[in-house]
Amino acid sequence: MVEVVFYEKPGCAGNARQRRLLEEAGHRVEARDLLSAPWTRDSLRPFFGDRPVAEWFNRAAPAVKSGAVVPEALDEAGALDLLLATPLLIRRPLMRVGEERRCGFDVDAVDAWIGLAEQRPAGSLEGCVRPDMPPCPPPAAGVTPRASG
Repeated sequence: MVEVVFYEKPGCAGNARQRRLLEEAGHRVEARDLLSAPWTRDSLRPFFGDRPVAEWFNRAAPAVKSGAVVPEALDEAGALDLLLATPLLIRRPLMRVGEERRCGFDVDAVDAWIGLAEQRPAGSLEGCVRPDMPPCPPPAAGVTPRASG
């Protein structure tokens, strides 16, 4: 069991599934609001490791889906500027265990990193669970995710 700091979009069903899977594996999950965290270049950049810049982005974000933001066309500095200005663009979840940071939730990668319960879905749990629906509304002012454990 490990302690996972889990940055999520409050109210996101996909993040709730991911958090639940971590909890079922016996991990203590401290949920935090990704959209209101006081990000800086130095605090955000380590979550992306050596991933290509295009993989830093939430593909379900309206600006990405509409083509207004094209992650493949951005360099690191430009991408960080956009992500800091509009945290909804950040690929979710962001997770921290000790000093190690990761973004996204590929089930196999998370299992290899910190372990998951034996009965788990294969592949990725990323992406919206409601792809045919309009985007989720922004969280209500003052609503924060629960911290479990």
